[in-house]
Amino acid sequence: MRNARIRKSIWTAAAGVATAGVLAVSAIGLTDQGSDAAQAQPAVVAEAAAPDAATAPQTPTGEQLHPMGVTAQQQTFTPSAEQLGNAKAIVEAGKAMGLPPRAWVIAVATSLQESNLKNVGHLGASNDHDSLGLFQQRPSSGWGTPEQITDPAYSATAFYQGLVEVSGWDSLPLTQAAQTVQVSAYPDHYAKHETQAGDMIAALYGAGPYAQLATSLS
Repeated sequence: MRNARIRKSIWTAAAGVATAGVLAVSAIGLTDQGSDAAQAQPAVVAEAAAPDAATAPQTPTGEQLHPMGVTAQQQTFTPSAEQLGNAKAIVEAGKAMGLPPRAWVIAVATSLQESNLKNVGHLGASNDHDSLGLFQQRPSSGWGTPEQITDPAYSATAFYQGLVEVSGWDSLPLTQAAQTVQVSAYPDHYAKHETQAGDMIAALYGAGPYAQLATSLS
């Protein structure tokens, strides 16, 4: 029953991701005082540019990333460009859904445990059932088609859709929130990736131990 609800949420979310936004255009009436309009134009441009600096993205705080602290023994490593790129895709999917940094940490930590933050295709005889992608989601469990699951934006959105269905997810220990979505045979293993997930997210904002590594990301 729960998988059926997740399946409906996934397809709804995928449709939302495909819709980029709405462009609003207003018509401006031109008069014979063309020179006045031309003089006013630079002021409009300057005024529009000002909010960009004011709204520059701020690095999430430790409280936002780890509101309950980090208590489990942690595993950390120096991530590759591929792993940082996948972390970025997961964060961007969370932002698109309006989710806070805590959700991003849970998602990145989950992917670290499931696939080592790699977009894994089918591994043949060594594949775990029909699990695929960053979160090792299964087509047979209603997560989507193989093509969808191996798309980072789609798979991250699908994970988030499952996460927000968990009551009180944002006040649960990371491993409990992740396990409720993933139903893993190793329910406590997500916790060890919380620090790594937070540091990789900070790197996307030019902060933390991996900041220099993230500069090459577009």
